[in-house]
Amino acid sequence: MSQLAVIFDMDGVIADTNPTHNVAWRKFLDRYEIVPTEDDLQNHMYGKHNSYILNYFLKRELMAEELLQLQFEKEALFRELYTSIVEPLPGLLPFLTDLKQNGAKLGIATSAPVENLEMMVGQIPLLNEVMSSMLSEKDVTKHKPNPEVYLKSAERLGVSPSQCVVFEDSVSGVSAGLAAGMKVIGVTTSHSSDELPPCSAYINDYLNMSYSTVLQLINATL
Repeated sequence: MSQLAVIFDMDGVIADTNPTHNVAWRKFLDRYEIVPTEDDLQNHMYGKHNSYILNYFLKRELMAEELLQLQFEKEALFRELYTSIVEPLPGLLPFLTDLKQNGAKLGIATSAPVENLEMMVGQIPLLNEVMSSMLSEKDVTKHKPNPEVYLKSAERLGVSPSQCVVFEDSVSGVSAGLAAGMKVIGVTTSHSSDELPPCSAYINDYLNMSYSTVLQLINATL
């Protein structure tokens, strides 16, 4: 068995949460009489940390306490909307099982709040069974596109970054994986392949993914 790690972002990668985040953000911003454009959402929401999003849309620098309060308000809206409709991307669960059975180490590395991660794991129990590392925003000081969350994931999994494959759907997430020295597979739930930085491969779902596919990718780029 090869020492291999596969690390997944969460939103848009484990499940296509972005449509619900979109609704939650619109509901949240409506409370503050802010109407975002689609360009705003594409360029200043998807893959961005909440601190950036809130500062951008409210057009001012938010202090720590207010930032935490507003973030909790928005994410509570999201969880309220999404908890009952959680659905993993097609093919994900068999793919995770195949990876685990072949000895790959698995992790989640998300910029989302830990409450969102806990909600996702609660609704998809297999995640708790197969993941050896699960990091959220509370586990890092620098958010994507900084590679900290991926480097920390590799360290926790005990695998060299060069032996890690990352699944990401956002520009900042792909950039973070690449900056960590990892191979990145782009998941085109949020952006087309043309909109993402260059990845080793692009997928719409996991129906054609397997342990052997990931191993071939690692070996082909060593």
